[in-house]
Amino acid sequence: MTLRSRLSFGLVIIAACLVAPLALAIQSLENLHEDAQSNNRDFAASLLIARLREGLNEVRRQELALLFKPDSTSRENMGRGLAHVQATSDSLAKYSLGSYGKIIGLSLKQLRSAADQEFAATLAARPDSADTLSSRLFVPALNGADSIVREAEHHLSERTQASVQQQSNQIDQTKGAAIIALALALLVAAVIAILLTRSISQPILDLRTGMAAVADGDFAYRLDVPPDRNDEFGTLSRSYKEMTRQLSELDKLKAEFVSVASHELKTPINVMIGYLQLLDEGVYGQLTAKQKDVHRTLVVQANTLLRLVKQLLDVSRFEAGGGRLEPRPIATDHLLTELESAFHVLAVQREIQFRVERQEGVSDEVYWDLDRMNEVLGNLLSNAFKFTPKGGEVDLVLCPSDNGGVQMQVHDTGAGIPPEQLPRIFDKFYQADNQKSARSAGTGLGLAIAKQIVDAHGGTIRCDSKLGAGTTFTIKLPTRAQRRSSFQKIATV
Repeated sequence: MTLRSRLSFGLVIIAACLVAPLALAIQSLENLHEDAQSNNRDFAASLLIARLREGLNEVRRQELALLFKPDSTSRENMGRGLAHVQATSDSLAKYSLGSYGKIIGLSLKQLRSAADQEFAATLAARPDSADTLSSRLFVPALNGADSIVREAEHHLSERTQASVQQQSNQIDQTKGAAIIALALALLVAAVIAILLTRSISQPILDLRTGMAAVADGDFAYRLDVPPDRNDEFGTLSRSYKEMTRQLSELDKLKAEFVSVASHELKTPINVMIGYLQLLDEGVYGQLTAKQKDVHRTLVVQANTLLRLVKQLLDVSRFEAGGGRLEPRPIATDHLLTELESAFHVLAVQREIQFRVERQEGVSDEVYWDLDRMNEVLGNLLSNAFKFTPKGGEVDLVLCPSDNGGVQMQVHDTGAGIPPEQLPRIFDKFYQADNQKSARSAGTGLGLAIAKQIVDAHGGTIRCDSKLGAGTTFTIKLPTRAQRRSSFQKIATV
């Protein structure tokens, strides 16, 4: 599945998860709407029962009028009142109250019969008979109708309360279901989003790590992303693999070229130095004063060229994997004493205050490659003396590091290095703009080799400098370096 398809599929699932609670809420709202319409019918039924009660009361008043004023108007009013109550009771069937309407209809028939008899007795001037008919027939029938109306009203009230309670329960259930559905939807969406993000971010982080390793010169780094993946990351993994292969071959060819070229240069240089020594010894006759000046210049330049070729050979060996560490026990005091003795004469000649200090807590014995560490510290001290003017200070301080190892600092009060150039001072052949402050120009390989040796010991080297105030190199090493078959490659830009 391609990356685009994976993203589309994940987004569709997330959208479906988020839409599901909305669909549930809409369905619940439709159910509540139907229940609300049922409540409207019950409300209309309650209004109908109120009109029915009012109609019966009107019939009661008309019955009194019929007794005391038996005329055609009273008779007609009674008939219209009974007809109105009959029509209203018939309407109860629309609201599922038809059984009550039928019983009320039977009572209304009794009321019509009693009303006719009362009207006839009143016209015949028999008031006692009319009163008897009213109390025995009309009033009981009217009370019975009124009782049925109250029963219908009570039934409607109970039905309405049950409906309201049902709606309330449904609202609570809908609320709970919506919350649960939303929580599940968010959980599923979050899981899908996390899986989708991880499936994309992990290969990207792996590719970024791989590119950083390539930038640091490590062409042997292998990605965790398999090249046979059928998506964009598989394509990138195959491209990365091919790129590192080509870069590794080019780097190997470069190292071999430098090694061969440097090795071939050593032979003619050694021949020149040999003949210069023979000239100095007078094998070919005594040299004049002017010839001796030229001879000294040639000796200096030949030795400089030989030193450069040796450094190039060191670099080529490091990059080709031929540099080896030979760690052995070293007394810390012995290491410092040798360095102090080696640079004491130089400090006196240049009138520079040279201080070597070992602070408390430093291990008495370390397990390093003595020759390599002498090369590192010697290079740093040489640079410090080279860039420090007369009357300045150079310090070599050993103290415990925060990880239980040894921290070494070489500090000077020399020219300093511009801050924008600090990140590149460990690159091969790179020289900062402070070379005009030095007594002699360098080759730009010493710090690159020093960093390689420190890295091989499992340590770190850092440079802090302030232009015009001095420079401090800080080295942190474990007290016991592991024996390594070869150095790692020097980082290049």
